[in-house]
Amino acid sequence: MQVYLVGGAVRDALLGMPVRERDWVVVGGTREELLQLNYREVGRDFPVFLHPDTHEEYALARRERKVAPGYRGFNVEFGPEVTLEEDLARRDLTINAMARSADGTLIDPYGGRRDLDARRLRHVSEAFTEDPVRILRAARFAARFAPLGFEVAPETLELMRSMVRRNEVDALVAERVWQESEKALREPAASTFFKVLRECGALARIYPEIDALFGVPQPAEWHPEIDTGVHTLMVLDQAARLSGDTRVRFAALVHDLGKGTTNPAEWPSHRGHEERSVALIEALSDRLRVPSEHRELALIVARYHGIVHRAFELKPKTILEFMERADGMRRPERFAQALIACEADSRGRTGLEDKAYPQRDYLLAARDAAAAVKPSAAEIAAHSGARIGEHLHRRRVQAIGELRGRFPADREAH
Repeated sequence: MQVYLVGGAVRDALLGMPVRERDWVVVGGTREELLQLNYREVGRDFPVFLHPDTHEEYALARRERKVAPGYRGFNVEFGPEVTLEEDLARRDLTINAMARSADGTLIDPYGGRRDLDARRLRHVSEAFTEDPVRILRAARFAARFAPLGFEVAPETLELMRSMVRRNEVDALVAERVWQESEKALREPAASTFFKVLRECGALARIYPEIDALFGVPQPAEWHPEIDTGVHTLMVLDQAARLSGDTRVRFAALVHDLGKGTTNPAEWPSHRGHEERSVALIEALSDRLRVPSEHRELALIVARYHGIVHRAFELKPKTILEFMERADGMRRPERFAQALIACEADSRGRTGLEDKAYPQRDYLLAARDAAAAVKPSAAEIAAHSGARIGEHLHRRRVQAIGELRGRFPADREAH
């Protein structure tokens, strides 16, 4: 029985990146042998074990054979006769198909080290086309390693296109699409995930609402980049710059979906796109089973980003009413997240990436000023029933009004 370090740990070490977790492959071993060594079996579809001390994952070497459509249509074979090269052959990309032996020797039968040096994401074999999840994974790794100069190899991109043409991508289940998307949203170049999906044609099948934004013009006066799809990915880039929270990044990604349904006769205007965006976010979230926290923040940003941009034009009473509708008084953390996404929207425009966004600080201060207003016992006694609510509302409006003049009123922020 021989044990090899495999996959991401080998790849990241060669790139000089921190190794966060290590996976191992056992060649020539059996389930019974590992159980006798006190490994704990946890695999459901094939034998995976946890080391008794390190709790790292050890899997018996296996090979896969395609027997049905979709990413679950595989027959998995494992046993002591399966070689390391056969196990590595079933992996998606060459940079993930390397191993190290106990003495540190690099085993690289498919050219992963060469592709690391060339900054290339390339498929291991034609078997790549058998699993549609690999389209998502290739796009996700492109997002992860884009800052290092990695690109998807042209021949791999063509394989991905062929999978889309053969409708393999349609076999993806909602949970897996969201799982890979949420992982991609964590990456420093999250927008690259969606760019790669669009290049291979998968975006129109998985995220048709986002794909529909490309080619839709906006007023050049406010959007020098003009194209709504380009703007959307620029907003995502800015959200990634401002926050590591995938809820904020998702809200930034989908905030303008309604512009994709504007009647072309009305271009480049997009009146009423906010409420159309809300409906599309609801539908997308239902389809992909997006978690409620991501959905709810996205809905707030889609509905109210225009109001946030005009914050300095609004009366204190209007600001308070907006904050209450956005549930900012009860949910201050989510309100702050929404303002970050709105700032990303403002900055996600050509030439305006570093423009100040004082609306965010102003509305945070307004929220805090309003929340700080609490009725005294005397006020409660003097204003019974509904009148105490009206009195409190007036005092909060006054508190917001007192902030005027303390912030630069940038009326051209959007």
